[in-house]
Amino acid sequence: MACIKCGHCIAECPVGAISECEHIQHVLKALKDKSKHVVVQTAPSIRATLGEEFDMPPGSLVTGKMVAALRRCGFDKIFDTNLGAVMTIMEEASEFLKRLKTKKKFPMITTCCPAWIKFMEHFYHDLVPNMSTCKSPHEMLGVLVKEYYAKKANIPKKDIVVVSIMPCTAKKFESTRPELKSGVDYVLTTRETARLIRGFNIDFKNIKDE
Repeated sequence: MACIKCGHCIAECPVGAISECEHIQHVLKALKDKSKHVVVQTAPSIRATLGEEFDMPPGSLVTGKMVAALRRCGFDKIFDTNLGAVMTIMEEASEFLKRLKTKKKFPMITTCCPAWIKFMEHFYHDLVPNMSTCKSPHEMLGVLVKEYYAKKANIPKKDIVVVSIMPCTAKKFESTRPELKSGVDYVLTTRETARLIRGFNIDFKNIKDE
């Protein structure tokens, strides 16, 4: 059976025998290293799911609490992956118009989901040329942080560590694909993020929004 790295097996395992490949220790090491400027970005869905890990009603929007908690964990900057999504949409629109002029490689298929990409690579080789050449939103933002933000903040690129908080384990795999030249160093899932926050003894439910 070909694995597409989606993590569905982890969610469905009835006895908890399967777990994600954790990046928490790598993130903690970066947070303790005073020579590193650690940036975290959060996917839009995290703000609506993280609360469940702290016994809040499903769907509770915890954006302010999440930001406050991540600051207390020691992250230097917190970005919203929505910015990367906007950049991805702009780039995909530009690519679509170019393809429209040449009338080649249609339909154009988005590459925002790394599990979907793996699925096509395994089972639908004929559709690979139809895939967009654009990076996914968190990868797009990772590059922006390492290049644009690094110059704006006058911080050497080598001293910036980018951590993505994502809803899917496939994002971990995506950040390791050598051909992508990823700007993302580590990826945490929602569950890992909750464990990280608990590790700092943060009272998430009662923390003041920021």
